Amino acid sequence: MINRVYLDYNATAPLRASARAAMLGAMDLVGNPSSVHAEGRKAKVMLEKARAQVATALGADGADVIFTSGATEAAALGLANASLTCSAIEHEAVISCCDAMLACSAQGLVDVLSPSAAALQYANSETGVVQPIPKDIGFCDMTQAFGKLPIAFNWTGARMAAVSAHKIGGPKGVGALVVKRGTDIEAQIKGGGQEMGRRSGTENLVGIAGFGAAASSAAKDIESGVWEEIEILRDFLENTIAEVDPHTIIVSRQMRRLPNTSCLVTSGWKGETQVMQMDLDNIAISAGSACSSGRVKASRVLKTMGFDDIAASSAIRISLGPETTRDEVERFLGCWIRKRNKHELKRAG
Repeated sequence: MINRVYLDYNATAPLRASARAAMLGAMDLVGNPSSVHAEGRKAKVMLEKARAQVATALGADGADVIFTSGATEAAALGLANASLTCSAIEHEAVISCCDAMLACSAQGLVDVLSPSAAALQYANSETGVVQPIPKDIGFCDMTQAFGKLPIAFNWTGARMAAVSAHKIGGPKGVGALVVKRGTDIEAQIKGGGQEMGRRSGTENLVGIAGFGAAASSAAKDIESGVWEEIEILRDFLENTIAEVDPHTIIVSRQMRRLPNTSCLVTSGWKGETQVMQMDLDNIAISAGSACSSGRVKASRVLKTMGFDDIAASSAIRISLGPETTRDEVERFLGCWIRKRNKHELKRAG
């Protein structure tokens, strides 16, 4: 069996062993967390444990953690009727709920005019650029930064933030909206009044238990220096690319970025083509965010930053994780260099 190399952690991270164990434990519980009998109380205890785990890992003690089906739903819940502004580099889930577009620089930094009336991502999934978060930002998409950077919701003064389990090694289909206590949130899913009356429906206890365990494990990774090691590996990848092909652009290389993310633009070599070529050689990368990589079109993020259509269609994203090894990075580099040389020969011929 051929071992595949997975370099697409920003799309989804492999399920952590701790999350799997917590999920299996939740599967053995019979009760509904809203029931008052013993079985229900056991389920409620597990639910609240996970809520506390997510809050602690995010530095949101004292805030409200509302479990949702993912960060997309969290954004929809938090931004409904909020009338906030955002930039065009935000996730579609945020853009679809916001009004005017904020300006973005060529390096990927957003100019926030009125923080309390704006939505701003903590880090971009494609470029990895980390935004300086103004105090009292109205809404912050922390999906990519959570579990990779030492951040704290309470320190930012943000009114609301969205996070997702599967980006940190938890299960897919569960996330959370974190809100400063006292913030008014109108339920978009009405019914039994679960999640403090803000998101009705019986909670996905299995997924939530996995989310809580993954959050705790992710916090330990940050404390132990795992992501510093990943950044060294990322820099090795980028230094090699720069030496082999100085014409390939490493997007926002001089900016503060996520420690695991590289966005490479080789103008004229379509990103979708590179993804397919790598996949045939058993290497998984992406041509952008997971929500848009299935579409053959130029990156909206890169176009917003000033790249033309050809360059914005020629981007790939490599995102590493705690399980990535130097051998895997070298395997990617060897494959990418071979494919790059063939592409150049074809163009020259």
